[in-house]
Amino acid sequence: MSGGQAELRGYEALRRVVADLLLTGRLLSTSTSPSGGTGPGSSSSDMGGNDAESLRLGALVDLARAGDVEAFGALYDHYHSSIYRFIYYRVSNQATAEDLLSETFFRALRSMASFKWQGKDFGAWLMTIARNLVVDHYKAGRTRLEMTTDDLSAHQEVQGGPEDEVLARLTNDILREALRALPAEQQECLVLRFLSGQSIAETALALGRTEGAIKQLQLRAVRNLAKLMPEGLR
Repeated sequence: MSGGQAELRGYEALRRVVADLLLTGRLLSTSTSPSGGTGPGSSSSDMGGNDAESLRLGALVDLARAGDVEAFGALYDHYHSSIYRFIYYRVSNQATAEDLLSETFFRALRSMASFKWQGKDFGAWLMTIARNLVVDHYKAGRTRLEMTTDDLSAHQEVQGGPEDEVLARLTNDILREALRALPAEQQECLVLRFLSGQSIAETALALGRTEGAIKQLQLRAVRNLAKLMPEGLR
């Protein structure tokens, strides 16, 4: 799946969750997955996949720790889209996001020999590096938060389901505006969960919280997001 398709899929899932809350005053599940599914099955041991894929990624990490440059390149290919989306939706500037993405992987490469699993998967480790870089970026005062619209597509037409009318008006632009008005940690939670495609477990590792705390944070974030919708959608 391309980065643009993953982005649209993430927005589609977030739109449906918000639309459900607007219509019924409830959430289908606090563990709603970025692909739109619900339930405990949305968690995974790594960013991307089934057991075979997780084993492949684990082997690549071990090779990269031993100094295999090609293995690290394969890890970059697998993870860079998710990391970039997380950074981009925090800094809203393509050039800055690309710079911070490069710095994320440079720091990871420099620290590969010292990486230890110990309950933290490699994708969550990368996301933690990226998150720290974004925090440092704003602390340094190098930029002010600016809205950009490049590379962001309009919402896809939705067919079927009782929330069609709300979904038709709940565009990605509206969601993006509201998302950026949330407190930083709530914003990070939704970006990780929906736009970067992280599971509850991965988001917990990246944010240094328990899975239960992430479920509650996601619930608060979606409720606050719904409150920020224009009057006509409430």
